[in-house]
Order: sequence, then C-alpha cells, then structure tokens
Amino acid sequence: MSKKVRIAIPLLLLAGVVAVLVVFLRSNDIAILSPAGTIADKQRNLLVFATLLGMTVVVPVFAMTILFAWKYREGNKKAAYKPDWSSNHALEFIWWGIPIVIIVILSVVTWKSSHELDPYRPLTSEKPPVTIQVVALQWKWLFIYPEQNIATVNFVQFPEDTPVNFEITADAPMNSFWIPKLGGQVYAMNGMVTKLHLLAHDPGEYEGSSANISGEGFAGMKFMAKSSTRADFDDWVQSVQQSENRLTLQEYEELAKPSKNNPITVYSSKVSDLHDTIVMKYMNHASGSSDAQKYNEDSAQETHHH
Repeated sequence: MSKKVRIAIPLLLLAGVVAVLVVFLRSNDIAILSPAGTIADKQRNLLVFATLLGMTVVVPVFAMTILFAWKYREGNKKAAYKPDWSSNHALEFIWWGIPIVIIVILSVVTWKSSHELDPYRPLTSEKPPVTIQVVALQWKWLFIYPEQNIATVNFVQFPEDTPVNFEITADAPMNSFWIPKLGGQVYAMNGMVTKLHLLAHDPGEYEGSSANISGEGFAGMKFMAKSSTRADFDDWVQSVQQSENRLTLQEYEELAKPSKNNPITVYSSKVSDLHDTIVMKYMNHASGSSDAQKYNEDSAQETHHH
C-alpha cells in the first residue's frame, strides 16, 4: 500500500463521518438545535460556541493519537528513537498555553451568559408580558392564567413576540418544566416558586415535557405549548372563558390525584389565589409564619364555602 493511499483512507473515513453527521442534523428536527425563541436562540449559540471551542483541543489530540500510533508502530524502522529527549519548550507552551486560553475564554463566556440567561431575569420588550402560573402534578401540568381567570391542563397558549412570565411550583414530587424549542428547563418544587421568562418569535406549536423522572407516569407527562397572534390568543381566552368547566377546590383535589396521559382540559374560572394556596400548603406550621397561617386559614375557609 502506497503512502498516499495510507494517508487518503483515514481522511476519507473522517469526511464520511462528517457527511453522515451533517445529513443527520439537517434531516432531523432536533429541538435544541432549531430554536423558536429568544432564550433558546442564545442557548443554542452558546452550546455551538462551547462545542467548537472544545474541538480546537479534541480534534488535534485525536489526530495526533492516530498519527503517533501509525508513525511509531513496531514495523516502522524509520521512526526516530530518542530515549534521552525529555522536553521541548515550544511544545510545552502549546499544550499548556492553549488549554489555559480556552479556560479563560469559557470563564468569561460563562460569567456573561449566566447573567444574560438567568431564568429569573425578565425579558425586555415593548409589549406587556403575559403571566402564567404552572403547577406540576402527578403526572400532568396545570396552567393558571391569573389575569384572564382561566386554567388549562396539558396545554398552554400565549401571544407571539411577547414575554411570558412563568411562575412554577409543584403539588407532587419535584419535577422540571421544559419547552426545548423556547428555552431551558427550570425545576418545579413544593412550597416554593421558581421563575422562567420565555418569548416565541413566531406562531407555532412546541412540545413541552417533564425533564425530571417522577414515577411511572413520567413518559406521558407532556404538554403542548402554542404561540399565536395576539388576536388568536384573545379569541382563545374568550372561548375558554365560556367553558362550562369550573376549577373549584373540589375539582382541583380530584385533578391533583395521580393519573396518567391526561387529555387537554380547559377551565373557564378558577379558585381565587389557587397558585398561592398550593404553595403555602407546604409551609411549616411550626415556623410560626403569619403569612403561612393566613393562607392556610383562607384556604380552609374557601374549602368550607365550596
């Protein structure tokens, strides 16, 4: 086998692997690589940048591994044998200097992106945001619209190009709220509220799911997130407000029971301060918190009236 052929074979194999990878990425809709929102765009760009930066070390290392294994193989009698060669200042500078530079760059990028992509940081926009309260249940998602006085199960809709302020909690084991095409996941936990701010560029439907294993119904704990025009969103809100379903405390208690593969359900009205009541029910009575006691008393009175 000639020298040119020996060099060409690895290069052709590498080109083939790259071509297959490119075709796979272009023919498959991978959510995190085809974002549809402001936050998801920045997260995708950060992922690509960090990967390419890391490849500046990974590719040369693998290339040199193959080169050295071939050049210093047992059958190559022309390879130089230098048992007394201990160091080379130029090479030492390269394999220590380049990683240090990469770490410094990643440190700066991480510091900047950690603040820029903070899920608690509101998005800047001329349009007023829409607030949606999220409750992770077993094994379903409850979405409460406090301003529109409606609620939905396993379906959430919001206007395009409009900031959406998600307030997330749980009335079940800890979970994680995630819409891959719009932005990163945030945990849903009992007795506390986490926040996530997202914005969709255009109208569309995006799959949402649980990103934290939470039992036998985890695989079916999915929901549909729909971005629409403002007019369509207002029409949808009006249609939901005309529904005969009412989210009373009794209805919520039934809904909160473990169930799998729940269908999309809409409620035309909800219990006042339901989200806060769910959060405060897990507060420690022994702490003596006046706010916790007040919420629990209000919740008990509301349950009695219903």
